[in-house]
Amino acid sequence: MIERRPFASLGHADHGWLNARHHFSFASYHDDERVHWGQLRVWNDDEIAPHSGFPAHPHRDMEIITYVREGAITHRDSLGNEGRTEAGDVQVMSAGTGITHSEYNLEDVTTRIFQIWIIPERSGGKPAWGAKPFPKGERAGQFVVLANGNQADGDSLTIRADAQLAAATLGAGQSTEYVLGTGRKAYLVAASGAIEVNGVAVDARDGVAIADESVVRITAREPSEVILVDVA
Repeated sequence: MIERRPFASLGHADHGWLNARHHFSFASYHDDERVHWGQLRVWNDDEIAPHSGFPAHPHRDMEIITYVREGAITHRDSLGNEGRTEAGDVQVMSAGTGITHSEYNLEDVTTRIFQIWIIPERSGGKPAWGAKPFPKGERAGQFVVLANGNQADGDSLTIRADAQLAAATLGAGQSTEYVLGTGRKAYLVAASGAIEVNGVAVDARDGVAIADESVVRITAREPSEVILVDVA
């Protein structure tokens, strides 16, 4: 089952400093048919104006992944962590028993991010944050796992969920495959470019909900950057 969710059909909120599209019900946007996809609860496509951002606010019991598409985001939290994550790189925050954080675009250009929330396997736990650069050359023509809750491989960031996030960059005409385990679901978005997913044409920033497919084959119709989340 491949369900394309066109970008224009996503929830939308324009706050001036923040122009957001919601793949799933979030804040004032609600769609009974788009509340979650397995353990995937939120996928927001955010554009943050220069020198603005999310002031300090709390979270608990959620795995929050930020994939930076353009620009950079600067993180600060109640644990004393601080870091700047640039385009193509990833940060992960395990909210656990509770954490307060801010996310600001301190740059002179618009920052564009995917903010992805995944429901953890269990509640509680010590909150944590981490970030890591992932050079795009390493994922040229193939998926590379960026965040992983299923095994500690040393190369990806750790999340506390039965899930993983992977990314691939493809040249025009290039294809790659992602193998889904039995009973698992995937959700993917082309951050840029245009692709086909098992033969279904998909444009940049459309959502693609996938279930009951053992192999997901992506072919780039033009140079593309693809982000995929694999969940129970």
